[in-house]
Amino acid sequence: MPRNTHDTAPDTERGDGQPDSATGRPNTAAQPGAWRRARWVRVVRPLAAVLAALCVTALATVGTLRNTVLDRGYYQHVLDEERAYDRLYDEVLVAPEAQPVTRSLLARLPVPESVVTANLKTVLPPATVRELTDEQIAEVTSYLRGEKDTLSVSVDLSPVLANMDKLAEVYLGGLVSQAQGRDKADFPAAVKRIDAALDDVAAGRRPADLPTVDLSDRAVRDISKLLLSAVPEDQRTSLRPQIEGALGVGDVATALAAVGPHVIGGRAGAGADEGEQELLRITEGGRWDVVKDLDSGGVYTGPLEEARGFTRLALGWVYPLAVAVGALSVAFLWLTGPRRRLRRLRAVGWSMVAGGLLTAGLFRLVQWKADGLWGTAPGSWPPSLAVLVEDLESTALQTLTAAGASAALTPVAVGALLAALSYVRRRPRAAQSLSTRGRTGMLAGLSAVTTTAVVLGVTFVPAAASGSGSEQALCNGSARACDLRYDQAAYVATHNSMSTTADRFISPLQDGDITAQLDNGARALLVDTHTWERPDQIAERLKVSEFAPEMRDKITGLIDEATPTEPGLWLCHAVCRGGAIPLVDTLRDIRAWLDEHPGEVVTLIVQDGITGKQTESAFRKAGLEDLLFTPDDDPKAEWPTLGKMIEDDKRLVVFAEHADGPAPWYRNFYRYGMETPYAFSSPEKMSCAPNRGGTGKRLFLMNHFITSGGGSRIDAREVNAKGFVLDRARRCEAARDHPVNFVAVDFANLGDAAAAVDTLNAGRRP
Repeated sequence: MPRNTHDTAPDTERGDGQPDSATGRPNTAAQPGAWRRARWVRVVRPLAAVLAALCVTALATVGTLRNTVLDRGYYQHVLDEERAYDRLYDEVLVAPEAQPVTRSLLARLPVPESVVTANLKTVLPPATVRELTDEQIAEVTSYLRGEKDTLSVSVDLSPVLANMDKLAEVYLGGLVSQAQGRDKADFPAAVKRIDAALDDVAAGRRPADLPTVDLSDRAVRDISKLLLSAVPEDQRTSLRPQIEGALGVGDVATALAAVGPHVIGGRAGAGADEGEQELLRITEGGRWDVVKDLDSGGVYTGPLEEARGFTRLALGWVYPLAVAVGALSVAFLWLTGPRRRLRRLRAVGWSMVAGGLLTAGLFRLVQWKADGLWGTAPGSWPPSLAVLVEDLESTALQTLTAAGASAALTPVAVGALLAALSYVRRRPRAAQSLSTRGRTGMLAGLSAVTTTAVVLGVTFVPAAASGSGSEQALCNGSARACDLRYDQAAYVATHNSMSTTADRFISPLQDGDITAQLDNGARALLVDTHTWERPDQIAERLKVSEFAPEMRDKITGLIDEATPTEPGLWLCHAVCRGGAIPLVDTLRDIRAWLDEHPGEVVTLIVQDGITGKQTESAFRKAGLEDLLFTPDDDPKAEWPTLGKMIEDDKRLVVFAEHADGPAPWYRNFYRYGMETPYAFSSPEKMSCAPNRGGTGKRLFLMNHFITSGGGSRIDAREVNAKGFVLDRARRCEAARDHPVNFVAVDFANLGDAAAAVDTLNAGRRP
């Protein structure tokens, strides 16, 4: 038999490292890679694999930190995820326990605290808070990355002061411009004029342009006492006759000049300059040093300094060292691996897998030990603030560990793929038998099957899971509500809906505008219609004031002279100069919202300061006539179901507090409905006693807000809580033997009145 050619090969060509038959020594000269089997290589390879795994862990960990705790976008993501800016207004600043914190902040603003808190979202809107917060985040992350040597976190208060100036211009612009005889207000000139008057008073001169006013005897005594309180005691007796005499004839200017040198003295000369310097002193140059206040409040920044040392080490040394050592380790594993190149991937792949698993374990350990990493909130903090901080910490930790898990997954997946490739010896026999064209066709067929399965799954699986392919009708967001009559269902009603922060009303009673209120679940709007106030309207309001009759006339004349009326129909809260939005434009917004939400029924209850004819004209101009529902002439008649009203597309019900027509759809609310009192000064005084409309009506309005010198954010958060609303609604329903229909609230975005209304509707039967 012929011998196999391999059998005839001399030993010297085998290259197997076995002893040569001629010399008896290992055959290393014929095998260039024989050094891979050297003892030192076998010792160093495991060490290189361990180093490679550790370097993968270091790179994944540092990369995760760089993209999270060292990146400003990470913090804004956490703040947005927890709705931190909304919760700041809706939970923290309205909590009674937050008042000391609020006062500490507001002490830096040169305005009374009550003015700021009443107009909080106007003076300090969420957009401004976000901007200020982002600035601080940038400072902290720069410090942690080692780009700055000291932690300097300060808040620029100029945006807040700018918002205050803007607010003043909106509501004082007309007054100042008319007094100056200009089309547009010149505020610097007005301030200069005030400074000149102060200079006169400081010098004991009677300031010009101050009118005389008629004062009652009691007012003369009270004002004299107030002015003399700033005068040294030894000089009060000599000044009293002069001050009381001047005030007795209404000469306020002379009375002010008498006490001016004692009250103002030489300070008036500096005027605006001193005021500016005082503002800079209060705000420490126009910026609030946060670090100083944190340290003084017991919240130390030492942990940030420790974290900075760690991050500088990680970025400055660990990361570049891991890159260098990892590259060398992988190169060594590759060069010292088996002769077959695919097999060389095995050690590299398992090292990456091990590094990924170590990374995942490290972040799991961080999550497990997180309670020990966070500090506790100071006991002086209000509970709502402590809860917000805890939620932010929890979300930050979850985001960090999720990012770490994602970073760990990459080396695990890549390493597993490399390791799997290292075990492939040859192409499968079936694949070897296919031509190139056949393998291409098989791949195309598999791709088509996969694509079809994905498309069919996305299309049909959701419909199958829902149990029905047809849409179910919803009425005011609920299928069950379609069977409830209009007078059986409950609705969230926003009190003074037009008086909003968004529309820059003075002392607003809601935050979002009317469209936002509808978006957030309000289905009844309590609004006030007016024309711009005239002198006789001002006089009418002054009748309930403490001013003497002669002074009322004087004030009316001054207002008529300084603030002329603006034409048109408006939605105002009492006085239009304190905030006003156009009636017709607002009705058009409501029309647009109803068109976008065809399954919703909305009610307007109008405190009508304009005539029924004017109201009818406004609704016609807004294009709402086809949506208006006309109630039955008989107030005792049953109302249709919400489903029927939606089917007929008559989805807007409009009531008036005073008028009754002439339009058939414009009915007097108290013919059809009854209410509770509305002038509650505290939550514990809320009652269900009959008020306007008496009892026994088909519609029931529960006034559910606190009026104590205006709306109260703090009380709104308490009374709008779901449990509080449900408890009072059930008490009132028992007292009136009728379900509550309209739950009228201030600041509807606080608390959870909408959830309470949902619960009421869920328990009602057609």
